[in-house]
Amino acid sequence: MLLMDEAHRYRGSAGMRAISELKPILGLEMTATPKSVGTRSQAFNNVIFQYGLGDAMKDGFVKEPAVATRANFRREDFDKDQLEQIMLEDAVHYHEQVRTELELYARQTGRQRVHPFVLVVAQDTDHAERIRQVIQSEQFFGGAYKDLVIRVDSKLSGEESDEAVARLVGLETDAKTEIVIHVNKLKEGWDVTNLFTIVPLRASASDILTEQTLGRGLRLPYGERTGVETVDTLTVIAHDRFDAVIQQARAADSIVRVKELTIGPGGDVPETASRVIEGRPSFDTLLTGRPSGLSDGATQEPFVLDDAASRQAAAVTLDFIRHKYERQLSRAAELCTPEVRQRLIEDVRRQLEPVHQTFEGIAPVVDLDKVVDAVTQSLVENLIEIPEIAVLPSREVTLWFEDFELQDLGHVRFQPVSETILIRNLRLETQRELARAATGARESQVENYIIRHLIESPQIDYDTQADLLYKLAGQMISHLRSYLETEDDVENVALVRGRQLADVIFEQMRRHYHETPADYRAKVVRAFRTLQPFAVSAGTGNGVLDLKRSANPLSETRRHLFGGSTKSPFTLHRFDSDPERRFAAMIDSAFEKSVLRWLKPGPGQFGIEYHSGRSYEPDFVVETETEKLIVEVKSVAEMNDPVVRDKARAAAEWVIHANALAEAGVGKPWAYLLVPDSAIIESATLAGLRSRYGRIV
Repeated sequence: MLLMDEAHRYRGSAGMRAISELKPILGLEMTATPKSVGTRSQAFNNVIFQYGLGDAMKDGFVKEPAVATRANFRREDFDKDQLEQIMLEDAVHYHEQVRTELELYARQTGRQRVHPFVLVVAQDTDHAERIRQVIQSEQFFGGAYKDLVIRVDSKLSGEESDEAVARLVGLETDAKTEIVIHVNKLKEGWDVTNLFTIVPLRASASDILTEQTLGRGLRLPYGERTGVETVDTLTVIAHDRFDAVIQQARAADSIVRVKELTIGPGGDVPETASRVIEGRPSFDTLLTGRPSGLSDGATQEPFVLDDAASRQAAAVTLDFIRHKYERQLSRAAELCTPEVRQRLIEDVRRQLEPVHQTFEGIAPVVDLDKVVDAVTQSLVENLIEIPEIAVLPSREVTLWFEDFELQDLGHVRFQPVSETILIRNLRLETQRELARAATGARESQVENYIIRHLIESPQIDYDTQADLLYKLAGQMISHLRSYLETEDDVENVALVRGRQLADVIFEQMRRHYHETPADYRAKVVRAFRTLQPFAVSAGTGNGVLDLKRSANPLSETRRHLFGGSTKSPFTLHRFDSDPERRFAAMIDSAFEKSVLRWLKPGPGQFGIEYHSGRSYEPDFVVETETEKLIVEVKSVAEMNDPVVRDKARAAAEWVIHANALAEAGVGKPWAYLLVPDSAIIESATLAGLRSRYGRIV
């Protein structure tokens, strides 16, 4: 009995003779392309079972394909070299965003990191070499990809070919290669899972839309769909063949039905540039002057503090509360006690002393009593106290990080970013925004952009490890300065890539971590957390919709920002669905008199682990006069989804521990609601939803 993979390769006369000599009693052929090779290709007529690529896409066994171009793109406006330069640059921009999303996913779930790469398909070996020279030039992103590109074609020989093969073998694990240029040398059996971007230069539409082209990158890095669109998508950059690909994809025998994606003015991307904006609580902006949302620092309300020096002191005060005091206090209200206020004033004074000494006689005198009083009162009035609960040893243990120096930072080479792209799924017609510009508040020290992510780990205690954290963050900043030209570039990278930089540091810290073994129990790490800024992408020309108004069409809800809330500390919100928006409008209304405040938690606000290190962030937290509610809004079809149920069970377990605190006199009791979207109607009330969906079966 013969099992023949890539069976289309056996249909030649020599292959058939070799098989016949074995005199098999049964032969089972398997192939992704059930037709013979050669100029006179013929379809197989002995197919007993067929499962096409479109079926695999629908069933979630492979990535979803997307295709990209620029809006109103006119091929005749560009010569051949200009066209290829644009396509390569757009591919790298998208690749950088994919790498960021993969890093974030790995960090948030604890799963293995995936190193993405771009596949560039050249016309011939000379063409491939010219592309390589372009990518390795200083004009191409400042030479950032000079050592990260390889060429694979028939002209390679000797050591050069051996090196290319070695780098192909390590493509999924060592991150030494991020761009592969090939000329049809990568045949069947080249199986990789970390290809997310394909650039088929000078390829025809029929060549692009084949299993041979798309199949290179459709394998899933984790063997299953993750639910994160970027991780589950393969994008083809096809500026010059976009229309032809679309037409061919719509044919009855196409492997996938394709929907257009346009990049640029007049297309799916807004005519004005998109950017990443940082949404801050209203009281933060009014106290510190730090910009929030689309305002770029402008506010229609007067600042609480009159002068810039006092507002700077307020920002330092909030940083101290976030990095230090929220770990020391059992209630946020303790910030307003005389003892804590005095300690906080002294901490802020010491932080500001170097500035005051430098500008002595010039800078205005800051009334720190007034500043700290304004900050603590505003924070306590607007905060929903959410305890951070971790599973920790049940007896006293010793844990520490050994002092060490950061090593092997050569792979860290993030570049400052300033553009935006929008991707639309080819088969499902869904859409997502990938913003790469960043604006937002400035930290008092550039190292804080990294440290604020490091201290999210329950293994890191700021009070005992601050010196080591600042030392390591300083070494990372020094590395950024070694290859970036300006301090603005360094700050840009630290702000945008702070989480990834923190990941690099923490990975090395873990090698130097020690603790004594013990039995474990649930314990509160922090009784409350200050409200963290959230980052979203938005078009600079897009208006903000009122919370009570739905998007038109409803499928565009995720693309809009919504404002006008009166009970949330944030002025802007983004919702995944219109039912989420309707729920927010309901609890924000004056009719819900028992609701004091609500918010949509940002990343790390809860950190509920629901499966194999994966974190769950609920849709809403609502504080009423008598209790606090975690609320998840799902479609009726998702209510019995295994992942949804796993998250619900994990949240219910978290509530048990939080309620143990409440019984001890620390805060209000908690409850968890899993609400179907069909229940969120105009006549619905929070009390009604609470009574019906407040128990998890």
